[in-house]
Amino acid sequence: MMAPTTEGTVEATTEPNARRAGGTARPRPERRGPADLPFAFSAADVAAVLASERGEPEWLRADRLAAADSYAALPIETNQLYTTYIDLRSADLADVRPYASTAEGPADAGSSPTTTDATDALIELREDGVTVLELSAEATAAGVVLETFGAALRRDPDGLRAELAGGRSLPMDDKLAQLTRACWSQGVRIVVPDGVHLARPIVLRWAAGVPDRALITRTLVRLGAGAEASLVEELVPSGPTIVCAAGEAVPQSLFTGTLEVTLEAGAKLAVASIQDLPTGVTTFQHRHGVIGDGASLRWALAQLGSRVVRSRVDNRLEGDRSSVEQVEIVFGSDEQVVDLTSYTRHLGRDTTGNLLSKGVLLDGARSYMKGLITIEKSAVGTDSFLGEFGMNLSKRTRAVAIPSLEIDQPDCRRAAHSSSVGPIDETQLFYLESRGIPPDEARKYIVLGFLEPVVARVPLASAEERLRELLEGKWTASAGSVGAAGGSASAA
Repeated sequence: MMAPTTEGTVEATTEPNARRAGGTARPRPERRGPADLPFAFSAADVAAVLASERGEPEWLRADRLAAADSYAALPIETNQLYTTYIDLRSADLADVRPYASTAEGPADAGSSPTTTDATDALIELREDGVTVLELSAEATAAGVVLETFGAALRRDPDGLRAELAGGRSLPMDDKLAQLTRACWSQGVRIVVPDGVHLARPIVLRWAAGVPDRALITRTLVRLGAGAEASLVEELVPSGPTIVCAAGEAVPQSLFTGTLEVTLEAGAKLAVASIQDLPTGVTTFQHRHGVIGDGASLRWALAQLGSRVVRSRVDNRLEGDRSSVEQVEIVFGSDEQVVDLTSYTRHLGRDTTGNLLSKGVLLDGARSYMKGLITIEKSAVGTDSFLGEFGMNLSKRTRAVAIPSLEIDQPDCRRAAHSSSVGPIDETQLFYLESRGIPPDEARKYIVLGFLEPVVARVPLASAEERLRELLEGKWTASAGSVGAAGGSASAA
């Protein structure tokens, strides 16, 4: 079994399910409900230890503790439409320990640059360490900032405080977002100054998956007025597949991550994220975008790995003529549970939102796709669409789609939503077979084409190719289980 890294950790002092001394088997855990959190550490204790051991300033300690109080007070789900669609039972994180000490930069900072002609910046963080942090000459000359939170606290403490204090860039009503705000141990800060156009993407790579460890992270991205950039986020295993003795389960791990985006007037940002963490990882993700006048934000999010995924995206279109385009896909197999929630709030005039969630499920996988578009009274001339579509490829899969609208301004260009859940369209299958394509190949083309909207939006050729390989590999591994899945379809 791969050993965890040796830098500081936070030990839980009261863990009823902890392993007994001497290595004997731990007691059988108590039965949990679907919404019961699967870990035992105290957010308040972890927050206090992090602030103390890392010598953090008082404002950051206060922010952590305020978040811990919010975490303790909030339910796992505040939206009554969604409370019945929570299931964390397959996550077993009773022994998970968060990291306390994390690296500020690479240990071999003097090594040769690793950025290539395909990227303007690259940072790779592996568990509690930083393996690569590089900026191209062009990005450096333009004043682009790429640094960890630890480095930012030394170099620009006031700037980091302005972005972090008060938790304004995370949803205040989300229990798990407040857990991340309280307990983060590693963070990345990206700033692109006014008017800077980066021709090549920034690559952010998180590597996680060590058993019984929790990697709790935050990422801040700020683009100045008129700036343009693209970001590729990759979530990958931190080591080879772990195999235990027969009958012994590999201990699970936790990854939580945020991506907190602020776009000033006229800025443009395209984000592509590929989540391919090991099947023993529980993943909680929060993405929050504040979009200014005439700015545009594009999300392309792919969920492939992890045992349990809870993803929430919040878009705030505050500026006039601002826009957001969001596509999130799921390719689930085995017993994976993927829970996607999207909140888009239109506040400015003549704003545009186009949001799409698509899921393909194999074996006994389950997905929940939930979305709410809110059009405030100030949002005259809004154009917004939300679509949620699931494709079930076996009889044991389950997909739920709940798109919804809340409209306080009737003067809209468009406010619409649509959803459907069902098996492969037989007419599409017939068409391909009638052209001489074998049934198995036809199913593959239909499934991969269904997921293409995210693949086509990845702004880095190597990452796009890797995503295609991951999707095809997952199809190949589970294609034998594809059958005539019964399903239902609905549209609104």
